[in-house]
Amino acid sequence: MSVQQMTPAELARRRADGTAPTVLDVREPGELALCSLPDVVHIPMRLVAARALQELDPDAPLVVMCHHGVRSMAVASWLDEQDFSEVWNLAGGIDRYAVDVDPGIGRY
Repeated sequence: MSVQQMTPAELARRRADGTAPTVLDVREPGELALCSLPDVVHIPMRLVAARALQELDPDAPLVVMCHHGVRSMAVASWLDEQDFSEVWNLAGGIDRYAVDVDPGIGRY
């Protein structure tokens, strides 16, 4: 199975209508201090292997995000290999989310 991409606009629409998957932000704490989305799970990429299986529901839909979508794609692929049922990568990361959806969250 390959990881699907979710656009920032689709994530925003689903968050607004209550059908959004859990959002996993894999950026480092310093990046979160610069900009972030509310109501997300934060596990830095370097800790995902140690924490994901204990902290995330493998049967629940999940979208993984980072700054531009590269780290999150690696994590999403790993989660897919661990048999998480529905995993998406946020295309373009939080940077694209800021450009396409909410410029108020800031960029770095």
